[in-house]
Amino acid sequence: MVELKTDTAMDAMYETGQVVARALTRVRDAADVGVSLLELDELAHTVLREAGASSPFLGYRPSFAPTPFPAVICASVNDAIVHGIPTAYRLRDGDLVSIDFGAQLGGWAGDSAISFVVGEPRAADLRLVETAERALAAGIEAAVVGNRIGDIAHAIGTVCRAAGYGIPDGFGGHGIGRRMHEDPGVPNEGRPGRGMRLRHGMVLAIEPMVIGGGGDGFHAAPDGWTLCTDDGSRAAHAEHTVAITDAGPRVLTAR
Repeated sequence: MVELKTDTAMDAMYETGQVVARALTRVRDAADVGVSLLELDELAHTVLREAGASSPFLGYRPSFAPTPFPAVICASVNDAIVHGIPTAYRLRDGDLVSIDFGAQLGGWAGDSAISFVVGEPRAADLRLVETAERALAAGIEAAVVGNRIGDIAHAIGTVCRAAGYGIPDGFGGHGIGRRMHEDPGVPNEGRPGRGMRLRHGMVLAIEPMVIGGGGDGFHAAPDGWTLCTDDGSRAAHAEHTVAITDAGPRVLTAR
């Protein structure tokens, strides 16, 4: 069931989204060679405490997970696509890092992700990150009243495939509102004109994930959470929480 949010609810979700945006900005600014993933997690936790918000990630346990998630950020490095658990690993020059973060405030959730390179970047990594961001922008552009979920999926997939990148099957975006994960699912590849029609008041987390090697294969790491590329190539992830409105898409987690 899809809950259509009122304009007041979307304004409240914007406030949550800005907590998410602040946390991601501060984590990105702090990420440097020698900084540990646990230190970045603690920084994001500090932003939550300052805002009086809570984490929808911490303690989250979907059906596939062997244990509850132990942190407030997902920190995925190099060949990790998504769901990386923060550890004592210290960032190295040239690491490609994806940070996914959510917040819960006033009964409403927000969710967003960024990818970036620490230290001296490789051209291939910059292209990968830029493609994930372009795919996200294309998905957001398609998130208009009267379009369908398949139009968002097609827009994302077209950008990723044109760049020669892979897309992990079965993982994509989702509805969001009172809970972090709600209906409908938002695939990262699909046929235009298919799926649920978009209406004013729908709120979606749109999140392309791209695999640099061009293949779609992935596997779970031993921790049971982190998804890694099968070919060892690097991956990038970008995400925003987006409200569908009669005036056009409204990015609630805009930084």
